[in-house]
Amino acid sequence: MTRLILTADSSSAGGLKEAGRADIVIAIEPRFVWGPPKSEAELSEFVAARTTHKPGSHWLDYGSSPSIKEIGGRDLGLIELCRRCETVELWMETEPNAQLVLIWLLDYLRSRAEPAAINNLVLCHVDASLGGATPKQLSRWKFPTVGITNDHLEIATLAWQAYREPTPRAWFNLLTKDLSILPQLRRCVVELLEELPGRATGLGGSEMRILELISAGYWHPFDVFPHYTQRFQRRVFGYWEVGTLLEALALAPVPAVSGRAEWPFAIEMHDMRSRYERYKASRLSLTALGKAILIQAEDFSRHNPIHRWWGGTELTNARLWRWDPVLIEP
Repeated sequence: MTRLILTADSSSAGGLKEAGRADIVIAIEPRFVWGPPKSEAELSEFVAARTTHKPGSHWLDYGSSPSIKEIGGRDLGLIELCRRCETVELWMETEPNAQLVLIWLLDYLRSRAEPAAINNLVLCHVDASLGGATPKQLSRWKFPTVGITNDHLEIATLAWQAYREPTPRAWFNLLTKDLSILPQLRRCVVELLEELPGRATGLGGSEMRILELISAGYWHPFDVFPHYTQRFQRRVFGYWEVGTLLEALALAPVPAVSGRAEWPFAIEMHDMRSRYERYKASRLSLTALGKAILIQAEDFSRHNPIHRWWGGTELTNARLWRWDPVLIEP
């Protein structure tokens, strides 16, 4: 019996495979919390059977399990692979991006797959961090599992469509729904709403946390990054995304943070040791604007251009949806 696990994190996938939890473990890792939304056609192509895909653009490009070759190789589409496995378990962690991957996959399978490819789907109610666990721990951990039903698929489709709407209104309205069939989804809804610009500050939750940490004496850039999970507290954005947020706070026309010794925050900087070390050694501080924002006496968007994506919503100064903790229309 071929057992497949799908997760949303490559380190988790490696640990689960080493722990012997499945024959095949695949990480599906699009970053839905950042940047403009990909079209449904682009997402469908990503998990379709390989045709003219460029390197790195197919969902199995990073799947290294020998069992993949045994059942057809690394050119299969998601539906085809699910059809060839006796069980397909969804081990999606509690972080918002993993929950977005979950609702996207369920929506995709609901719209594209025949019932036979869905009947073997099992949702594992993961409530711990898999990436930080050892294979020995992962081999022992037990989480509740349930078969995927039409109720799961309906809620997933409702949430996925809401996230891709051109305003956050439908996503906010999810809070009036019973989302308990996907136990981590309600928390995901709230955490993403908290990343909308604040009513008084014009900054999202992660940006405000960066300012709070710098004010508290964490002066070096990596001291305010999300790998210090208990310190950073916010769970929406990852390493590269927080680095970009910090850069935007420091390089804005009227910055909220000063002291950056290197930029841009990109692969090229990481590849040059001297530049990387200068970045690490930067001593950050809050500007007058940053200090005023921290006490909610100033609004970042009054002094600087805003242009970023939140799901399907394009946020600009003229179209700035806010959170406080209710949804505030522009």
